[in-house]
Amino acid sequence: MPSFSSRLIAWQRQQGRHHLPWQNTRDAYRIWLSEIMLQQTQVTTVIGYYERFLQSFPTVQALAAAPLARVLEHWSGLGYYRRAHHLHAAAQRVANDHDGVFPDAPGSLMTLPGVGRSTAAAIAVFAFGRRAAILDGNVRRLLARHHGIEGFPGLPAVEKTLWALAERLLPRQHLETYTQGLMDIGAQVCTRSNPRCASCPLRADCVAYRQDRVHELPTRRSGKAPLRRDFCLLILLRRDGRVLLEARANQGIWSGLWSFPECENNDDLADLIRARWGLTLIAKTARPAVVHKLTHRTLHITPVVATVQGRLRAAATARFLSLPEARQCALPTPVRRLLGQDRFFSAT
Repeated sequence: MPSFSSRLIAWQRQQGRHHLPWQNTRDAYRIWLSEIMLQQTQVTTVIGYYERFLQSFPTVQALAAAPLARVLEHWSGLGYYRRAHHLHAAAQRVANDHDGVFPDAPGSLMTLPGVGRSTAAAIAVFAFGRRAAILDGNVRRLLARHHGIEGFPGLPAVEKTLWALAERLLPRQHLETYTQGLMDIGAQVCTRSNPRCASCPLRADCVAYRQDRVHELPTRRSGKAPLRRDFCLLILLRRDGRVLLEARANQGIWSGLWSFPECENNDDLADLIRARWGLTLIAKTARPAVVHKLTHRTLHITPVVATVQGRLRAAATARFLSLPEARQCALPTPVRRLLGQDRFFSAT
């Protein structure tokens, strides 16, 4: 039987992806940008963000020189916002410490913020033709199934086994095609649910396929369900239709983004609004809760639409904006969705 790598390379040449915006280039900046965006995000979602980023920040120097707030605006809606902070910091590192030139070795690339072992390997392979193994989520799933590796892939011992396997399977040549093939087959064939095993060039010696355990491997994480958090988002409106947004601190989820202020479900809103912003509550309406799922927690958010009046107490972290202005800010996904619902603001 042909080797694992030779079958994968042949499949990628015939059926893999060849025309993604970041392919067919050796530009390390473009490859790095795509790899960061593709962390935990699907290709179809990334393409639009990637193209808009390049229009606004065509070089690593342009990205490094941009204010973080502008970078976050372009990232808004893509999720996992810590990536945007790391992206900006890494661009500044490359521009200032490396004269705008990305290092070409995986070990050196890993010194950049937000670049882990697998991401560094992908950049090194595609931008510099280096021989390095990747092990992103798709590849973990593929290797766990093909070789029948038990245990949750995030456990150190299992991860070590998978890395050793990924290194051992590396071919001597055609590294770029092989690496792209791993990404493509994981995204298109060996998917988490409804895998297309009948179309897989690796099924003949796939342990999970032979043993009818495709839906059992890789082993799922054991433990508690995601934490649930219940809170309110205050949609504070003035009669002129302007809405209050508050800049979040550079920590926790949604760090550095603009958001509606948070409060707890049992807070006295009139007292809270007066104490924090010096405003007077005129009327309020609680809307049905919305659910927003994150990796390790589930947010149950109750929007409270409140009409207020008065002069905003001097505070650098909050401001009243028109709806078009608010919608242009760097916003968490739930806030962006709420701002898009005109019915909340039609009575103002």
